[in-house]
Amino acid sequence: MSSIVSVESFLIAVPFRHGGPPPRGDVRPWSTMETLFVRVRTSDGLSGWGEAFGFGGCTVTRTALETMIAPLCIGRDSADVATLLDDVLRRLHNFGRNGPIMYAMSGIDIALWDIAGQRAGVPLHRLLGAEAKARVPAYASLMRYGKEDLVARNAAEAVARGYRQVKLHETAAENIVAGRNAVGPDIELMVDCNCAWTPADALSMARRLAPCNLKWLEEPVWPPEDLEGLGRLSAEAGTVTAAGENASTLIDFERLADVGRVSFLQPSVTKIGGVTGMLRVMQAAKERDVAIAPHSPYFGPGLIATLHLCAALPEGTCVERLYCDLEASPFGDLVHAEDGSMRVPDAPGLGVTVDEDTIARYRTG
Repeated sequence: MSSIVSVESFLIAVPFRHGGPPPRGDVRPWSTMETLFVRVRTSDGLSGWGEAFGFGGCTVTRTALETMIAPLCIGRDSADVATLLDDVLRRLHNFGRNGPIMYAMSGIDIALWDIAGQRAGVPLHRLLGAEAKARVPAYASLMRYGKEDLVARNAAEAVARGYRQVKLHETAAENIVAGRNAVGPDIELMVDCNCAWTPADALSMARRLAPCNLKWLEEPVWPPEDLEGLGRLSAEAGTVTAAGENASTLIDFERLADVGRVSFLQPSVTKIGGVTGMLRVMQAAKERDVAIAPHSPYFGPGLIATLHLCAALPEGTCVERLYCDLEASPFGDLVHAEDGSMRVPDAPGLGVTVDEDTIARYRTG
């Protein structure tokens, strides 16, 4: 048995540009991209990288990782990934089945799948049974600008960079219309509302936005647990909806499809139990003939794992690429999108070489 001998965490904060003023973050203005890297080492000399969600909550997730999750993983079989995930989460269920506990375990799960691919000598997507794939399409996931001119300018710039799909994070109809006018009728346009509206307001807005011909309306309803309200939006307005970044368990996703009537499930590999959790959601979606559109607005191993997962999903599945330019990345140009697509690494595991000098330069914890 190859056992887990250590779990380390590295919190980095990298400045970025996104074509507007600093967005309002979860807890403070968003001026740097915070990423929590997780490194797992095994008794047979292998090491794998993972990422635990994220952003302004990284320090809370890191505390959960170091004080609760890591001690339960040390000494466990590194190859029995699913059993480890289920055992740890069951043992800690009193602390909730969403949030920092799940995020931290997701980081370890991703790292263990990285190790599994290295041990097998194949990239992660091949380990999952997919054919070799050089690139996957990407969509530009714009940050929220709140002003028509900024929305239009950045949406048009994304198209000029080669993106054929653009997602806005706007809630005002005039901003969304500005985005549609800027990209033209041939670019697929999505809108993420971040749970902004009551079901009644969402229904009204969906009808108002019908001329924008949206590919999907993402998380339109507050609270996100109001699946009946979400389902009524699909039934009464005929709106194509997407949701899932706030879900954490397989049952959550089954109910999103069955009750919420979403057309696109959006699991986040850094939030739902890593690659193991993603595979379970992918199977549930397949059984229900519902599409997967992974949530991946981050730049660490979680993004790379999502690239591999997209390569293992049906042709045409897009990776979400947060629309900003980082000052630096430990993965170099692997995090870049070129002409609307991203490269899938072909080395074993995640296929990444981490620049630890970059981590040291931007490390904050």
